[in-house]
Amino acid sequence: MTYPLLEHDYHTEAKIEPSRQIQPRDVPECAVICFFREVLEAVSAGRQARLLARNTWEDGQHPLYEIEHEGQRVAFFHPGVGAAMAAGLLEEVIALGCRKFIVCGGAGVLEKDLAVGKLILVNAALRDEGVSYHYLPPARSVEAQPEGLRALESVLTRRGIPYLSAKTWTTDAPYRETPAMITARRAEGCVTVEMEAAALMAVARYRDVRLGQVLYAGDDLSSEHWDNRGWQSRQDIRENLFWLAVEACLRM
Repeated sequence: MTYPLLEHDYHTEAKIEPSRQIQPRDVPECAVICFFREVLEAVSAGRQARLLARNTWEDGQHPLYEIEHEGQRVAFFHPGVGAAMAAGLLEEVIALGCRKFIVCGGAGVLEKDLAVGKLILVNAALRDEGVSYHYLPPARSVEAQPEGLRALESVLTRRGIPYLSAKTWTTDAPYRETPAMITARRAEGCVTVEMEAAALMAVARYRDVRLGQVLYAGDDLSSEHWDNRGWQSRQDIRENLFWLAVEACLRM
């Protein structure tokens, strides 16, 4: 028996090909994909960001903005939540003309000693979602591109910020992260769990663009009971991570 998720044609152009539906625009080569909406709103207002595109989906608009940072242009956008939407919005921004991406977000931790705010550079993502199988042949994981890792490592090292380079577990089902699955993923080397990394990495490889991702340690799934740890309230961590992502993206 074969499964639909494993039956994809990786070489034929799709019926709705982004490059044929979206006209390229004058956009920066570099773009930050940031999951912190409140940070993006503050940056947009405080830096008088220029609207480049609206990227309207059924749930509303997903704007692509641009600012100037240290004399260079950089775009940024919120990718929604979940692999399918994040991948779709990345496709559209690639079609608009951006080519280098740094992703910053938070993640649940599978190792208790990862304190809230600890930075994790994603060096691989376990593909427990559906999107990546539409872009890359079946495999357990997708490796990070070295260009993105090097850019992030360079910025963090120069600033003296400690970090961990490790594998993440990408899943579509946050309410099905059972104890047995968490134990199995930890044994496989995953230290975090989130919903988008494998998909974003797969799209980037398929479209031949550069992408790196940095996560900060958030809620804790390593113990008997889940602990939110107030991770989404860490405003200073989230703001600083956005600007670190900007710097890394411009260095890539």
